Amino acid sequence: MTKRFKWTTVFLFCFCLISIFPWVVPSIAQEDPPDYLIGPNDILNIHVWREPELTRDVTVTPDGRITYPLIGNIMAQGKTVTELKEIITGKLKNFVTAPEVTVIVNESRSMTIYVIGQVNAPGPYPLAPDMTVLQALSTAGGFAEWADTKNIMIVRRQDGKDIQLRFNHKKFISGKNLKQNILLKPNDTIVVP
Repeated sequence: MTKRFKWTTVFLFCFCLISIFPWVVPSIAQEDPPDYLIGPNDILNIHVWREPELTRDVTVTPDGRITYPLIGNIMAQGKTVTELKEIITGKLKNFVTAPEVTVIVNESRSMTIYVIGQVNAPGPYPLAPDMTVLQALSTAGGFAEWADTKNIMIVRRQDGKDIQLRFNHKKFISGKNLKQNILLKPNDTIVVP
């Protein structure tokens, strides 16, 4: 193969990559985040247009339900705002002509994690999107003076059982075992001995 042929091949390959790049990147980058799922203790605002007596804030009960005038108990847990809106709209049609319903999550209280033990500010914290163990530890003010940073445990309820996941902060910050900095899920508890 001649040198000129090699350079031509490399040039054409790079040109092809560059020409498809603008179409590939936006489709990867613009992936929609998953819809928020309503959970226990969330505070919802339900607004029915031109029906002020039906507009109110409701708190999702620990069993995942809300109680609403005229229609009674509704299962809200695990539903998106749009799904709940459709359910309420459908049930209100028996009492209101063409109800226009809006559901807003005023306060997300179901997306909580807990950090306990040897941290500077233990307690419950709101679970931010894509929050990792390291970010949660930072939110809790970092480690207290005598924290055992090699034996941190994440307790997660899965399929009705508690599982324990380990996090070794010393290994992580030294660049070893980076996979242990997992994404947290609602109600995870981080224990720093």
